[in-house]
Amino acid sequence: MKKEENNWEKESIEENSTPKEEKKRWKSDAGELAVDVYSTSKHIVIQAPIGGIKKDDIDITTEKDMVIIKGKRNRPEKEEINCFYTNECFFGDFQREVILPEETDPSRIEADMKEGILTIRVPKIEREKKRKIEV
Repeated sequence: MKKEENNWEKESIEENSTPKEEKKRWKSDAGELAVDVYSTSKHIVIQAPIGGIKKDDIDITTEKDMVIIKGKRNRPEKEEINCFYTNECFFGDFQREVILPEETDPSRIEADMKEGILTIRVPKIEREKKRKIEV
């Protein structure tokens, strides 16, 4: 039965995506981390619920105009699982790439984890809106 579900899923993905998107989606076994990205007056803020993950199991890097969050969530249950009745929680490797919508200073990025929420603050680059040029 599992094989039939996967075939149906593959057919619906092929109808609604380009071949490149479909190939990328099927190639990776890593889950995608859900995030909120918003702006304050001084920062671009990325927040993600990451319950069940230790700080040491998260890797945050920057590359050009992107923040990359990688990690692994281990299943807490060590017993052999016979059958899932509902399987909505993701366990295993995850990755999320967030393209920053404004010019930022990644050298001053800060990350904090509190009550199962990862918060990343990326300072915006403040440009002078108006300045006098001496001649």
